[in-house]
Amino acid sequence: MSTPRMSLLEIFDAALRAVDGRRCVRERLRQRPLKGQISLVAVGKAAGAMAMGAREILGKRIVSALVISKHGHLGSVSASLPDWELFEAGHPLPDSRSLAAGDRLITFLQQEPERPLLFLLSGGASSLVESPVDGVGGDFLVRANRWLLGSGLAIGEMNRVRKALSRIKGGGLLHWVGDRSVTALAISDVPGDEPDVIGSGLLVPEMITPDGMENLSLPDWLDSVVRQAIRQRRIYVGHGPAIEIIANLERAKAAAAREARKLGYRATMVDEFVAGDASSAGVRLADELKTAEPGVMIWGGETTIVLPSEPGQGGRNQHLALAAAGVLRGHDNLWFLAAGTDGTDGPTEDAGAVVDGATLTRARNEGFDPGEALRQADSGSLLEASGDLVTTGPTGTNVMDLMLGLKL
Repeated sequence: MSTPRMSLLEIFDAALRAVDGRRCVRERLRQRPLKGQISLVAVGKAAGAMAMGAREILGKRIVSALVISKHGHLGSVSASLPDWELFEAGHPLPDSRSLAAGDRLITFLQQEPERPLLFLLSGGASSLVESPVDGVGGDFLVRANRWLLGSGLAIGEMNRVRKALSRIKGGGLLHWVGDRSVTALAISDVPGDEPDVIGSGLLVPEMITPDGMENLSLPDWLDSVVRQAIRQRRIYVGHGPAIEIIANLERAKAAAAREARKLGYRATMVDEFVAGDASSAGVRLADELKTAEPGVMIWGGETTIVLPSEPGQGGRNQHLALAAAGVLRGHDNLWFLAAGTDGTDGPTEDAGAVVDGATLTRARNEGFDPGEALRQADSGSLLEASGDLVTTGPTGTNVMDLMLGLKL
């Protein structure tokens, strides 16, 4: 029988398989096939997997394709997509390749304006592809996104700022999509599966106004540029295509529950969307696990961290898991996993961590102070030393974060 730690990893893996981009696109296109020749655009951290699913069903009927994903996420699919244009760019911070990807996407859409388009979208697109308004350069975009990622703002609030600075976000890309037929399939990485938030709404027209920035408490250097950028944006008049959600957090949670029961555990799916401060969430979820009936508890969501001026190593899931470990300390019947379904947690290559009642003891034996690690946003360094990090590599999906608790 699996150890409790292995059980949590198996449950997490089952959840990832259920929302795999290749599988979900393949299932959707089998159920409702597309006709004729088409062009394909795939953007996001799951773009490679989603593109492979489309190719397996549509084959040579895809006559042109552009796939844009995160650095390191297309190597495993390049052999399967030998004649397609693959483009890797920066995430979580945009880079020069992100701007080049934006230019290439616009050119790609201009080249064949009449052919029907299959647009595959997943989380991460906000950083991976960009074409800023005049006067906003790459260095400013990096500075703005770095501030946003450490601000504690929710994803929808961050994307409101990103849209203001962009020619293509907030429906701006529709100026180049034109009147062609579009089938848009998305893997949701946002609360409520809101299409205007996924990838900052490339295909969802939105009026961005200065009033929408009032409650964000932007620093003066960012606020002034955002307000100037808003006046430049070309508003797309009309409706964008319907965007169909083919995978989301609820599907992943349901698969986790099925796997937990298959392994012989009582499974409880918690309806709450876990948000807010990662440290507070970790303490609260661990407290819930302590008082729960034996079995597996399944949460999902996306928390935030307000970063110090010089943060250490880690991401929100590692931070949450370390906070939870403080509550689990000394309990030999409790385990807790927090991980990003995209396989990355913040600016790290780790997905998250699995902690238990002895995590803090192992960390202290390696010379780490858990409280200081939380204050310095350096949870990753501690959890690496304690042997608790979870590393998956690119997963082919992105439906926010899963938190799993196991009590014997």
